[in-house]
Amino acid sequence: MVLDNLGDSLKRTLKKIANAVHVDAKLVKEVVRDIQRALLQADVNVKLVVGLSKKIEKRALEEKPPAGMNNREHVIRIVYDELVNILGDSRELPIKKQCIMMVGLYGQGKTTTCGKLATFFKKKGLRPVLIAGDVHRPAAYEQLKQISEKVEVPFFGDKKAKDAVKVIKEGMDKFKRSSDVIIVDTSGRHKLEDELISEMKDIFKATKPDEKLLVMDAAMGQQSGPQAKAFNEAIGITGIVLTKLDGTAKGGGALSAASEVGAPIVFVGTGEHSTDFEKFEPSGFISRLLGMGDIKSLIEKAEESLKGKDAEKTARRFMSGKFNLNDMYSQMDMLSGMGPLSKVAEMLPFGQNAKLKNVDMNETQGKLQRFRVIMDSMTEEERENPEIIKSSRIKRIARGAGVENKHVKELLKYYNMTKRMMKGFSSDRKMRKGLMRQLQFGK
Repeated sequence: MVLDNLGDSLKRTLKKIANAVHVDAKLVKEVVRDIQRALLQADVNVKLVVGLSKKIEKRALEEKPPAGMNNREHVIRIVYDELVNILGDSRELPIKKQCIMMVGLYGQGKTTTCGKLATFFKKKGLRPVLIAGDVHRPAAYEQLKQISEKVEVPFFGDKKAKDAVKVIKEGMDKFKRSSDVIIVDTSGRHKLEDELISEMKDIFKATKPDEKLLVMDAAMGQQSGPQAKAFNEAIGITGIVLTKLDGTAKGGGALSAASEVGAPIVFVGTGEHSTDFEKFEPSGFISRLLGMGDIKSLIEKAEESLKGKDAEKTARRFMSGKFNLNDMYSQMDMLSGMGPLSKVAEMLPFGQNAKLKNVDMNETQGKLQRFRVIMDSMTEEERENPEIIKSSRIKRIARGAGVENKHVKELLKYYNMTKRMMKGFSSDRKMRKGLMRQLQFGK
């Protein structure tokens, strides 16, 4: 989970409010102190924390709850609103033909992010390409070339070139008609230098990119602010990508520092894989941080994974609690397309999230892959009616899948457990109807 410690601290604070008999000035001040402590530990700017605290306290003590909302719910809503506000405005990159210039210092994850961005646009149905504009770092050309091969998008570069502007213009001419999104990787430095800024300006003037994205390592914390300001003054940053947000306690500082500059955060990197890349939306981010889930992002991921399939049928079967191994196989296909289970779990609200957190996600992911191999060794009749799978069938299926009998039994146990869990989910009419309405299947 991104910013685990901060999220846990804030969830405890919300629980304190939710369990309170009365919401009075003493409780509000205590809650504000808890929030201050949590944000400061996450490296959020002191001035920002103080301002946030004053707003929460003032609103909680002076505002009356709207109709239909009690005092506890009202204070929780105020905390949520103000946390969203400190992250600044959100912005989505347009899904259209464009040129994107990537900038940043060495070691920030810029070249890797180029590959992730290409994957993002590829999933949206566009034709992205990568251009190696870093002519100073020896390994930059090879790294971007390998990434392009991995994500299966066209690549252009010149290993021996020393003129970045020339290489980039040649690449743009080559891909002008055969691509939709041209992503240009540029040089970095170990620190901000006049030479770097000068080259960025030259590339900007020569290529006239539609977007200029600054890539920053979240571990830099509040130091991200001056860096973002310098790049913004040089070429006019249109968006920021924060990388490695999953592995740092300073993420709060990077988030708040970046938003202070005025350039919106458009994406966050949350892992090593090309799919560990998410659009940044302050409201969804804070919802997940507070344990409220992010159903909107979950639905978007599911829709991407279900493209070309019968999404409504799959969703209805999933939510009904009545399904067989064929349905479970379809669900596993959908889940594998949505990324690591740990990331999916973060988007589930409250109790469902907590249940999944109690299991080892990596181990579970491995088991799901083995389960699919086992189901491939079953007959259609067995997948439709798992109840008929007894001793002799288990042995045959295990031989066909190249696994032990115990692994087939484990699959059947998992199937029965999942079936019971889905029945429990389907019995929660309020949650089921809400999700179906969001999916627009309940018209």
